[in-house]
Amino acid sequence: MGDLMEILILTLDATLRVSAPLIFCALAGLVSERSGVIDISLEGKLLAGAFVSATAAAWWGSPWLALALAIVVTIMLSLVHGLACITYRGNQVVSGVAINILVAGLTVVLGHAWFQQGGSTPPLADEARFMPLDWPLAETLSGVPVLGALYSELLSGHNLLVYVAWLTVPVIAWLLYKTRFGLRLRAVGENPQAVDTAGISVSFLRYRALIINGVLTGMAGTYLAIAQNAAFSRDMSAGQGYIALAAMIFGKWKPWPTLGAALLFGMLDAISIRLQGVAVPGIGEIPVQLIQALPYILTVVLLAGFIGKAIAPAADGIPYTKER
Repeated sequence: MGDLMEILILTLDATLRVSAPLIFCALAGLVSERSGVIDISLEGKLLAGAFVSATAAAWWGSPWLALALAIVVTIMLSLVHGLACITYRGNQVVSGVAINILVAGLTVVLGHAWFQQGGSTPPLADEARFMPLDWPLAETLSGVPVLGALYSELLSGHNLLVYVAWLTVPVIAWLLYKTRFGLRLRAVGENPQAVDTAGISVSFLRYRALIINGVLTGMAGTYLAIAQNAAFSRDMSAGQGYIALAAMIFGKWKPWPTLGAALLFGMLDAISIRLQGVAVPGIGEIPVQLIQALPYILTVVLLAGFIGKAIAPAADGIPYTKER
């Protein structure tokens, strides 16, 4: 019973760590799509944030400077997406895919040019990273059955950005449902003509949503490169931006259900890591490739069979042309 409880706590602990970039990215996509702008470029911005933060940390050794620069770059990418989709009313999916392709190539080229390590950055020292934070008395209480393990392993020992990811959920929920800005943002994603008629700028609202989107994806990329890991490696986002989009859809464009979906996908990833090297009676050791594909397979299965009817904001993906 004790071993089972320990495995459960360790799996939940890994779930919290793995879910952090998914939470950031899923909320970023939620804010963007609530304003009526589809953002397929979450994957590219996640990768860009990871590369910029790891590069800045390697050069200057400051995780806070790395975080700030990553956010600046991801906001710029969001504004490029906005320029193409809001100002020039281009196809939002095409713009997002273009950003993903651009970032995937550019990070490798720049990484190779600057560090000569095949597109990766050098390993980072502890002082250049966001390191785990131990809560008061965590070590002392670790020997207490169940509650001690929950406190010392599950709650304590995460880096700052994991806690920020969790705090972001109520902040976004408050922003969307308790503020005038949130009311207008939801309205512009459903009926931009009505918002425009009320004398409110549709474009300005959507650009502000994309700025929030950039801030969140910058934090996600920073977490990936200098908190969860100690360097940037080629294509290290590994499709997490797309999984975050799936979590947002699975959560039906609502903050708290989106958190639940991100945790579910994070748990699948955490379980897949623990299954590596495990032998199944009558089958043998499960191939590593199948285990690594498990979160993506189950993502498709869940979205295809269990999500039910998910209705996106009515104006999602539709460029708005101001009436003269």
